[in-house]
Amino acid sequence: MAEVWTIRSIPDQSGRRILVTGANSGIGFEAAKVLAGKGAEVVLAVRSAERGETAKKAILTDYPQAQVQVMSLDLSSQARVRAFAAEFNSRFDRLDVLINNAGVMAPPYTRTEDGFELQFGTNHLGHFALTGLILPTLQSVSGSRVVVVSSLAHQRGHIYFDNLDGSKGYKRWAFYSQSKLANLLFMRELERRLRAAGAQTIAAACHPGFASTQLVKNGMGGFTSWLSKPFGQSAAAGALPTLFAATDKSIHGGEYMGPTGWRGMRGAPGPSPSTAVSKDIKLAGRLWEVSEQLTGVTYASLSTN
Repeated sequence: MAEVWTIRSIPDQSGRRILVTGANSGIGFEAAKVLAGKGAEVVLAVRSAERGETAKKAILTDYPQAQVQVMSLDLSSQARVRAFAAEFNSRFDRLDVLINNAGVMAPPYTRTEDGFELQFGTNHLGHFALTGLILPTLQSVSGSRVVVVSSLAHQRGHIYFDNLDGSKGYKRWAFYSQSKLANLLFMRELERRLRAAGAQTIAAACHPGFASTQLVKNGMGGFTSWLSKPFGQSAAAGALPTLFAATDKSIHGGEYMGPTGWRGMRGAPGPSPSTAVSKDIKLAGRLWEVSEQLTGVTYASLSTN
């Protein structure tokens, strides 16, 4: 019988630098805390610097010798994503792991300053631009990784190319599912392009199952408290698939990890199924081209077949 994967399975992370978006709470915070405790230098990329400093203090309380830095990042703003990437690339000459974790869930209809629907603009386009802008720093490190946090919600997702900004109609859960499907399509197209370019960086994805986090509580309201008791798990448990994808030696690129319990909602981390749509190569390629057009970010260091 295979041994259950836990945080004790994570090898020493000393000498590695890991960037986690949305690391001040929930899955991102739990993952960052574990990685810092394992010896990694962790950069908390957060929208609120004040909340980031609070998260840093909490990590240092548990791990006084941890190396933790806080940087401000607003993924809903392409200008701020570019400013963050420029600062990061000037401060650091290497990055071992980028964990694209931050996100918004099922808000009222909102458009970003760039005119994007908030969930698509933040969850997908913000991370698409960020990854492209700091990819050269990742590519300088052999065995570096990009980890994209998706969701079970991708199973209900469609890409509304004729209504990406939601101006022709908006349903908050449909657009959340769209953004999570986009996360998986992005990871798989990124992995394909990395392999075609002979890069030493890999891409993988994960989902937390049904984890009781502030993001979920904000999105689902009181309904989540009732559901989380029989079906859900803690934020710390929900972070395990992220930690697996970021650190385990069995990850070679293209994997999708998640809880292995009932319907993928809870349990030990392992391979997770995803929809046929999330594996559609043509759809992924089209989304990539549209994302380049919308963000103006092209992955110049990667070639395609």
